[in-house]
Amino acid sequence: MNINMLMQQAQRMQKDMESNIKKAKEELAQTEVHAEAGGGLVKVTMTCRHVVKRIEINPELLQDDADMIEDLIAAAMNDAARQAEAISEDKMKAANAGTGLPPGLSGLF
Repeated sequence: MNINMLMQQAQRMQKDMESNIKKAKEELAQTEVHAEAGGGLVKVTMTCRHVVKRIEINPELLQDDADMIEDLIAAAMNDAARQAEAISEDKMKAANAGTGLPPGLSGLF
C-alpha cells in the first residue's frame, strides 16, 4: 500500500467522522430533556445543547421565600444539564464509533 492510498483513506475517514459529528450535534440541538425540583414545583425543559426552552414555576411556590425558589430553579437547571451532558456524551461516542481511533482519542473530536 502506498502513501497516497493511506492519505486518501485517512481523508475519507476524517470526512466521515466530521459528517457524523455534525449530524450528532444537529440531533442534540433538537433533543430535549425535562427536569424538575421540589416534587414538580419547578420544571425545566432544555436541549442537549444547553439551550433552556422553558421554566415552569408552580403558582403556589411564588408565595414562598425567594431563596427557596432560586434554589429549586438551580436544582432543576443542574439536573437538566446533567441529563443533557449524558445524552450528548452517548451521541458523540456513537458518532465517533467505527473511526478506528484508539479508545479515548475519539472523545477529542
